[in-house]
Formats: sequence, structure tokens, C-alpha cells
Amino acid sequence: MNYKALVLIIVTVVYLYKLLLTWIRMRSAHNPVPENVADVYDGETYRKWRAYHAEISRLEIISSTVSYVIDMVLLMFNVYAAFAKLFADTDFAQMESVVLLSSLSSLLLIPFAWYRTMVIEEKYGFNKATAGTFCADQIKEFVIGLFLMIGIGAMLMGVHQSLGDWLIVVFAGIMTLFTLMFSFLYPFFSKIFNKFKPLEDGELKDSLTALLEKNGYRVRAIRVMDASRRTTKSNAYFSGFGKMKTIVLYDTLVEAMTPDEICAVFAHEMGHGLHKDTLRNQLFSLLQMIVLGVLAWLTVRTPELFTAFGFEGVNYGFALLLIMSVEFALISPLFGLLFNYFSRKAEYRADAQAVKEGYGEALVSGLKKLAKQNYADLAPSPLLVKLEYSHPTLSQRIDAIQK
Repeated sequence: MNYKALVLIIVTVVYLYKLLLTWIRMRSAHNPVPENVADVYDGETYRKWRAYHAEISRLEIISSTVSYVIDMVLLMFNVYAAFAKLFADTDFAQMESVVLLSSLSSLLLIPFAWYRTMVIEEKYGFNKATAGTFCADQIKEFVIGLFLMIGIGAMLMGVHQSLGDWLIVVFAGIMTLFTLMFSFLYPFFSKIFNKFKPLEDGELKDSLTALLEKNGYRVRAIRVMDASRRTTKSNAYFSGFGKMKTIVLYDTLVEAMTPDEICAVFAHEMGHGLHKDTLRNQLFSLLQMIVLGVLAWLTVRTPELFTAFGFEGVNYGFALLLIMSVEFALISPLFGLLFNYFSRKAEYRADAQAVKEGYGEALVSGLKKLAKQNYADLAPSPLLVKLEYSHPTLSQRIDAIQK
């Protein structure tokens, strides 16, 4: 089998699929807006949204194409193998060389991130980041990503060399534990990029605490994140495991929403906990890790894959690249289709919990504010929703809430 041609075909298929999704998103901008969300944007704001949407889509097409060309050049001309020859002839050094080159090649895409944030987002009034903040974020992301990938590559190498065909089970188990640990440490990583302060005493804090404790949740802390340093967009989330959770609110959300609307958002999030949606997501993540384990096992036991790209034998860094960026990228849309279906069902259940708590109207008004602040697509293609959306559309959610 010509493994090199097969890999290049898969990379091309993944690229074309991304282009297809972007094209569908661009077409969605011309869909009629449902009546129940027609008040989210006024005429001028809607024209502004369409222009913003078009610019972002065009940039995505260009950046995806540049990324595809970089990948094809590195693969077609065996650049990874040539670069690896500059390093010591040990398994770890050879693995590290491929991870390093892959990370360095990603730096070529930073100008597109700069243009999106500092030009397009600035043009439409979303960006609050300075050039210094942007550059600092990019450096932090590069360093964290590089060390994570080297760690995963070293783990893959150690498991395979020690346990051989037990790789599937052990690799899947370690990756699952790694994912859980990363979720547990997410508050720590967040502090690398943002500052947090306790929510001031008052109506909002009392209402959030009473809502969650009424349903058996102990709230460790309620914190406000300085999202306004970078953007005008809003969000909120739980962090932590079990019933000892921390509530994190963007400061932009606190400024834009009423206390009832914020409570409605967290009544929704509480609904996810009551319905064990987080546990279901973790089980789904375990399934993905098992698939990754199978892919890892198939990859490292096929030396022809590596010789086809100029290596003399198995290179664990290149194996990791193939597993994550080629093999899993090909099948991930199937996982997305399945996961998104169940996720949208879970969102309806969580909205119903907010209605049960008496926050139905506040949830509708809060969701509309979030949609406006985040420049949401009010009429996406039904096909795009099935393929990509983990949440129902705003119109669908409002219909369900009102019923």
C-alpha cells in the first residue's frame, strides 16, 4: 500500500470538509431570520453582523488553505524526517524533533490570528486586547502546547516500548486520566491568562448561592473574570468537580445582564449537573480515548507508515502527529455528529430546569443578550446545526422554553 499517498489524500479530504463547513456558514448568512429572534438585531446591527460574518469566513478560508499548504509541503517533501536528523539518534530526541517542528510551523498561522483579533474584531468593536496582551497570550499558548505534546509523545513512547500490544488499553486509560486532570487544573491554567476576583456581596451573589444550595450544590466561590481585557463578548461557566464547584462570570456578563438573567443562565448549568450530563460527556470522552488508543496501536505497529515519509523506523512524534492531525481528524466528524445530537438534547433539558426554577422569561432575555453580544448566527443551516452545533439554535431554544 502507498501509505504516503493515503495520508496526503486524508489531509486533503479533511481540508475540503472544513471548506465545505465554511461555505455552508457563509450561505447561512442569507437565511431568513425566525420571527421569535427577529428583535435580537436591529436593521443596522444585522447588516453589521453579515459583514462581520463574511470577513471572518473569508479569513477562515485563507488561513485553512495556508495551513493545508504548510502540511502538504512538510509531508510531501519529508521535512519532518530531514529535521529529525539534526537531533540525537535517540527515541526521545527524535520524537521531540517532530513535535517541535510541528509547533514551530503553527507559528506561521499567528498573522491570521492577529488579523482576526486586532483588525476584524477591532473593526467591529469586540477587541479589547492590546498588542502586548495578544503577543503574551500567543507565547503562553505555544509554550503550554509544546510541553503538553512532548509529554503525550513521551507517554506514547514509554507505553509502547514497555507494554507493546497493551498500548490500546493503557494509552486510552492514561489519556482519559490526563483529560480529567486537565479539567481539574483548568482553574489554574485560567489564571495564566486572566485575573479573577470574588463577586461582590449583594443580590446577585445571594441569589446564585441560594439557587444552587437549594438543589444540593455547595458553591466554593463565585468569581468574576476580567474578560473585558480582551473582548466585549460574554460567557459564564462552572469549574471544578462534583458539587464543590466554582462559578466564573465574565465581567462583561455581569455588566450586561440583570441578576435574574444571570441566575437563569446558572439554573440552566445546574440542570446539566442534575441530569448527569457531565458524566455522560466523560463517558463519551472515554470512548474517544479508546479510539485514539486503537489508532495509536495501529500506527506504531506499521513501520511502513514512517519509512514512507523518510524515517528509518518508528518516530513517536510523527506517530502522534498522524494520530491526532490525520487519522482522528478524519473520523472526528462522525463523533461530532453523535455527540452534538445528544448534547442538543441535554441543552433542552437544562433549559427546562431553568423554567422549573421560575427563570423561563429571564432565560429567554438572557440568551438574546448573549446572542447579540457574541454576534451569534440566528438562522444557521439545519445541516450545519447537525454537523457542528452542540447547542440548538436560539430560535429552537426559545420555542422549547415558551412551550
